[in-house]
Amino acid sequence: MIRAVVIDVDDTLCLTEAACFELENEVLARLGRAPMSRAVHLSTWGLPLLEAMPRRSPGVDLAAFAAVYREVLGEYVADGRVDAVAPENLRALDELAAAGHGVMLLTSRTEAEVEHLLAPDHVLAGRLDGVYHAGNVRFGKPDGRAFDELLAATGLAPGQCVYVGDSPGDAQAANGAGLGFIACMQSGVRRRADFDGHRVDAFIDAFPEMVEVIAGWAGREPPMRGPAPRWAPGPAPIVSNSSVRPGPADLRL
Repeated sequence: MIRAVVIDVDDTLCLTEAACFELENEVLARLGRAPMSRAVHLSTWGLPLLEAMPRRSPGVDLAAFAAVYREVLGEYVADGRVDAVAPENLRALDELAAAGHGVMLLTSRTEAEVEHLLAPDHVLAGRLDGVYHAGNVRFGKPDGRAFDELLAATGLAPGQCVYVGDSPGDAQAANGAGLGFIACMQSGVRRRADFDGHRVDAFIDAFPEMVEVIAGWAGREPPMRGPAPRWAPGPAPIVSNSSVRPGPADLRL
């Protein structure tokens, strides 16, 4: 039985590649640097931002970039130009919760890149059971150990969890940890062939389709590592408590 649905942010929960391309070029412009090409951005999409930037803009001062990026990100978020969660995706999260599934995010983003998603007035407020990011996990995707903190905090077996993402790196991480994996193809950035060599339990063309896939999951779980524990209390892996959904003790982090 799937107890927890773990969701990537970029081009899964939110369609962000095009918006991030524009945002990052605005940062480069404010730093007096030439814009990157869309092809370069696409070829490095999915990497952590500060790991990708030397390839997107060789010679860029990463500290200066990070400082200006935070400023521009705030402007884009305030204007609704990035990280907009579609109403149908919010309904999908609510349907998962109503069906008894925990809902968590796991992303390669830094804490600074996710903190606005956890604001008390954000649409995600009260809809999440935890958020895992580069600031509170020891290993990042595509390493399967990216899920170590989540599994330790919840007490769940890998086979009780499914990860929904958009990239081969997401699939590799889920496979390595023993989680199920659903590939969301909505952004159009990836092709099914990109996932060759990885276990993909289902492909979906739009984020809300995962609800039906998970409802019919019985019998498709990857093997569990040990007995199936209850969802045990643990340290809250979040930036702000404002986005944590209240619920029964055995369905809380």
